Amino acid sequence: MKLFDFFKKKKPAFVKTTAGKEKKKEVKEKVKPKEEKKEVKVKKEAKKPPKVSVPKPKEKKIDLAWKILEKPHISEKATDLTKQNKYIFRVFPKSNKNQIKKAVEDIYKIDVLDVKIIKIPRKKKMRGRVSGWKKGYKKAIVKIKEGQKIELLPR
Repeated sequence: MKLFDFFKKKKPAFVKTTAGKEKKKEVKEKVKPKEEKKEVKVKKEAKKPPKVSVPKPKEKKIDLAWKILEKPHISEKATDLTKQNKYIFRVFPKSNKNQIKKAVEDIYKIDVLDVKIIKIPRKKKMRGRVSGWKKGYKKAIVKIKEGQKIELLPR
């Protein structure tokens, strides 16, 4: 809508001087002093005490946790790491440490201390004469606060 504002602006009037040079003469609008005084009076009458706002507690919530954590990675080594309060998850390739931390805290309601990421490369596989590639993936090792636990497999 800037285009329409361009037409509303008043252009300065040019005044020719005796030397032939043009000078800009600004057009000023008349300001009524009575209107200003009324506005000031209204502001003084409408004075109210300032409102005190109490900050709300920050919620660490991620609505898109399903786009970050793929599934828990269960293996012998992963089960041994649970004794050290470390859990392994398969994550999607574009996720980063901060996103993984927030997603795990949101889903399992625990405190995450550290996140380490490992990128597993793709591998070449042979099926008879046919060769192909096994997909690579990304996994995260999440260390949680001592005394807390994640139940990955129901017992």
